[in-house]
Amino acid sequence: MRFADIPSNEEVKRVLVQSVQRQHVAHAQLFRGAEGSAALALALAYAAYLNCEGREPQDTDSCGHCASCQKIDKLIHPDLNFILPVTTTKAVPKDAVSSKFAGEWRQFVLENPYQGLNDWMQHIGADNKQGSISKEESLQLLRLVSLTAFEARYKTVVIWLPELMHPAAANAVLKLLEEPPPATVFLLVSNAPEQLLPTIISRVQPIVVRPLPEAELTAYLRDQRHLPEAKAHQVAQLAEGNLGAALAAATASGQDHDYLTFFIDWMRQCYGYKVDKLLGKSDEFQKLGRENQKELLHYSLGVLRKVLLFGLDAQLVPHLATSEQQFVTGFSKFVTPRNADPLTRELNDAHYHIERNANPRMVFVDTSLRVAELLRQA
Repeated sequence: MRFADIPSNEEVKRVLVQSVQRQHVAHAQLFRGAEGSAALALALAYAAYLNCEGREPQDTDSCGHCASCQKIDKLIHPDLNFILPVTTTKAVPKDAVSSKFAGEWRQFVLENPYQGLNDWMQHIGADNKQGSISKEESLQLLRLVSLTAFEARYKTVVIWLPELMHPAAANAVLKLLEEPPPATVFLLVSNAPEQLLPTIISRVQPIVVRPLPEAELTAYLRDQRHLPEAKAHQVAQLAEGNLGAALAAATASGQDHDYLTFFIDWMRQCYGYKVDKLLGKSDEFQKLGRENQKELLHYSLGVLRKVLLFGLDAQLVPHLATSEQQFVTGFSKFVTPRNADPLTRELNDAHYHIERNANPRMVFVDTSLRVAELLRQA
């Protein structure tokens, strides 16, 4: 994993690179970011950069060609270790610890390093069980760090989702952070750092990984994943900065839907109170299928928010897509602070009812009539 492979986060990359160049490598670092962020990917890129054998002092990325880089890229380097939340499965019916899931973890991360806990649990066949980092893992960890590095400059221990540690495991990690073994770097990757022990937080260097701005996520999906501009923008808006969710949506099979055109037609029919056309639109909504219906409503909420912000101050929406500009500009006259909250509530209620298997046609017609009334209250 290279820093160059990871979209955005340029300031984080610069800080990580400079820490190595200036030989100020903290023995424990906390990569904190929401689920679907680049936190794990950045930790892996940093591990590669730390131990790269081919880079020059001025290089800002690992070479990708030396033996160390190639092993880390395949997650098979003997000095790159992982502690993960796991649980018993059919393949591992007892004594579930990270080392027993090494093969599954390699496959999981190499396929997509931006996935979350639920994705991991499904990948290992955990059914409805909850994953955790058990107290048995603490014994494994202590044995692990007692060994000197085999090949690398630094032995690296990546603890993914440390907020799921059993108290015994958390205390073992705390002891190691208080008395770190030589040439060992701990990289904690957390989605919920507020759940960690305050004493652990106080002993790590924080690395804040922010969600991708919509414009940057759109550009990444368009340029690196080769999605059409309109589709890339639609996926980016639905993902709300979650790169993992965006990649899952981009690679999902099935027919693409033009949610923007649907939403524009829908709002025009609502404002014109064209009940006959709304009934026809409800049939179109029903044919989308439940997951796409939920996506459409989610997308509609995002556009509605932009319309309101644009009406308040156009500078609040600096990266408006070309396809949206004309509609957002015109529609902003009809979405004001007076009706924005009830409009949002109606769309949220529709999403709630669709999620709970209500009749989609009835939900759509009912929501449309309520929206029609609200648009006239601008």
